[in-house]
Amino acid sequence: MKKIIILSSGGDAPGMNAAIRASVRSALHNNIDVFGAINGFYGLIREEIIPLSNRDVGNIIQRGGTILKTGRCPEFREKSTRDQVRAFLKKHAIDGLLILGGDGSFRGATLLQHEGGPPIVGVPCTIDNDITGSDYTIGFDTARNTALDAIDKIRDTAFSLDRHFMIEVMGRSSGFLAVDVGIAGGAEYILTPEFPIKIEALCEKLKNKTSAKQGSIMVVAEADQPAHSIELAKQIKQKTGIDYRVCILGHIQRGGSPTVQDRVMASLMGAKAIEILLQKQSKMIAEKAGEIIAVDFPTPENATRYFNKAELLKINAVLCEV
Repeated sequence: MKKIIILSSGGDAPGMNAAIRASVRSALHNNIDVFGAINGFYGLIREEIIPLSNRDVGNIIQRGGTILKTGRCPEFREKSTRDQVRAFLKKHAIDGLLILGGDGSFRGATLLQHEGGPPIVGVPCTIDNDITGSDYTIGFDTARNTALDAIDKIRDTAFSLDRHFMIEVMGRSSGFLAVDVGIAGGAEYILTPEFPIKIEALCEKLKNKTSAKQGSIMVVAEADQPAHSIELAKQIKQKTGIDYRVCILGHIQRGGSPTVQDRVMASLMGAKAIEILLQKQSKMIAEKAGEIIAVDFPTPENATRYFNKAELLKINAVLCEV
């Protein structure tokens, strides 16, 4: 293992820079030349790679986003594109790849490896915390703290003016973010894609309990439908007369300086990734029961991890009783 390329792919997540820093310095310690691909897989397609030194990754551990830039690359789904990239990697004698991203990024990476590419290691980075095989993904803790800070501020207004607020958080397919910030923020109701509730049933609950409160908070996962909470609030008002003010947190959850947990997890995962690349294995780095380990990449059919602890949704129903 003499030369490797690091790239970040998909959506950005706080802690990516900490992972880049750790992997670069671990690789250099093991006499591996490190390069970074700019703008994810596009960097491989366009052959836009830069050498990375210790100096290049200095003073980045506290920064959000990713110094290598990132994005989605639909072109990488085409085998002809992957063949082009594989030829580029062979031309420059690249012995391994390190991918920071989510399930879509890992799907492309495993295809490249299975078709004759070099060993590839993935580090799970997504604020949704929804990658099968790992209990934790980089960026999740920062995102939930950002969302919680917003909810705390909104709650001040809600109870000062006797208003009801609906807070929409990210969570494309999974409700981990909504559940954690909902519980921590004292939300009266938490809506996740895994446990849908019909509008009639929700309105019945609201009519029985919400009207007796001076103000309330409802946390809703976007569930692959950004801004759908606006329509939900309209339906609730039509059916119950209760007026919910909608706050969509959106991409504010992706940014910001990573928390201690995300910096530590990213550093440990980045260092572990180099350890696995030195063994010339293709694996995903994961956190399981507090341990940083290497596991197989999730299959495309089972790539998304879903929130499945319905009992947690009942906690606030008890704690927020009038």
